[in-house]
Amino acid sequence: MNCNDWIAGFLASDPPRSKSLVVTIFGDAIVPHGGMVWLGSLIELLAPFGVNDRLLRTAVFRLAQEGWLGAQRDGRRASYAITPDAMARFVHAYRRIYAPPNVHWDGSWTLVLNGDGALNAAERAAVRKELLWEGYSVIAPGIMGHPAADGPALDELLKRLGVAGKLFVVQGKAMRQVSARPLSDLVADGWDVAAVAGGYSKFIAQFEPLLAALRASADAAAGGPPDADGCDQPLTPEQAFVVRTLLIHAYRRVQLHDPQLPVELLPTPWPGALAYELARQIYQQVYVAAEQHVDSALRREDAAAPRAEAAFFDRFGGLA
Repeated sequence: MNCNDWIAGFLASDPPRSKSLVVTIFGDAIVPHGGMVWLGSLIELLAPFGVNDRLLRTAVFRLAQEGWLGAQRDGRRASYAITPDAMARFVHAYRRIYAPPNVHWDGSWTLVLNGDGALNAAERAAVRKELLWEGYSVIAPGIMGHPAADGPALDELLKRLGVAGKLFVVQGKAMRQVSARPLSDLVADGWDVAAVAGGYSKFIAQFEPLLAALRASADAAAGGPPDADGCDQPLTPEQAFVVRTLLIHAYRRVQLHDPQLPVELLPTPWPGALAYELARQIYQQVYVAAEQHVDSALRREDAAAPRAEAAFFDRFGGLA
């Protein structure tokens, strides 16, 4: 297998949008190095994906308009950094991406209620949008719920939207003394679990052949027999960076649509667990060489660019 052909085929069949790709690269590669990058380095990092200077400038301009990035100039040079407000969202989102999917259910649901209409129309729309992104579902008019809510994340979200103290937030369980439908039935009503499973299955089909090739190449490099299914040559640092970025970009698109339901409420077997393990193993195979490319690109514009922070190596349960 020619791994360069795999990269080219992936980019041809499922090319990432420039703006979304910039978000992936910031979260996966730039935030661990301080969250700031000079435009020249960003151009170098995006070039292997076919993103030219014009497309990149348009993407970062739009991200700056939306409050994700802040721009600064030093003479003729420009740099971009994650804004403080956006940094909290990046950290939360990528904590979800790199953490194992092993949430368990205690039988309760967290409900967010706008019972007395304390929110105005704009606030209601913002809360609904953010809670849906967090994996909540509309249980009934004015009520959103989740069976495994992250309390601190919900508190941060409501404070960020300026609605803390305006909503009722409660936890509830089924009453054993009352004959009623089980609360687990709310999953089928509230979420399209089959669509999420389909996304994970597509991800697995795309990346399983790549993992097999990377493993075969690693075995051959360690002195084992050559394998026709392995990559023809070891990945260069740039190729490793491209693979790592495409991996996280594809996994992020599926995983951030996953409502993070407890394992007890999901179909068995759940492809999300296999997709996570696949992503973890590919990341382990390529992250060292990919970091060489990131360091080289960042230091070409800034000799004092920091190395990856210690928290970077906690990803996927710990990088070897």
